[in-house]
Amino acid sequence: MPAPPPEPPAADGRDDLLVSFTPGAEDDPPGDAPLPLALTALWHGGEVAMVLDRYRGRWELPGGRIEAGETPRRAALRELREESGQEPGGPLRFVGFAGFLLGPARRAEYGALFTGRAPRRHPFEANDEIEALCWWDLRAPLPGRVSDIDARLARLVRRTVPPGPPFPS
Repeated sequence: MPAPPPEPPAADGRDDLLVSFTPGAEDDPPGDAPLPLALTALWHGGEVAMVLDRYRGRWELPGGRIEAGETPRRAALRELREESGQEPGGPLRFVGFAGFLLGPARRAEYGALFTGRAPRRHPFEANDEIEALCWWDLRAPLPGRVSDIDARLARLVRRTVPPGPPFPS
C-alpha cells in the first residue's frame, strides 16, 4: 500500500482503519490489495449526502461492494441510487483510491472514491439497509454516530474538489 496520509489514520471503532489515499487514474488501481468497494461523496451546495446505515448505526458516505462484472464507477452510481435515492447532475468524477486495513487481522483493501454534484435533493425513502439521509456541511454535529473514516474521506474530497459549479465532464 502507498505511504499513509500525513494525518493519523482514521478509525471507525470496529478495528477498521483508513491508512492511505492515492489519487491517480481510475483504470490503474493499486495492485497490492483487492478493490471490492466504491464510495461517492455527492454534494449539493456545500453539503455532502450521508446515509445512516441501519446495521452499523452510523452516518456514512453512500457506497458498497462492487458486484461481479461491474466497474467501480457503475458500483458507485448504483450504490448512490440504492442507498440515497439521489442523482448526480452529470458523470461522477473519480477522486482516488482509499486504502484500508480491516478488522483485527488488518486485511488490506482499497475503495474507489468518486464525487459529484446533485442539482437538486430528491426525496428519500428508507429501506432495509439505510434508515435515513442527511445533507452535512462537515461542521455541524450529526445526530448519532458518524463514521470517522467516511467523514475524513468527505473532507479530503472537499479539499480536493471545492464546492462550486458542476464538474466538467
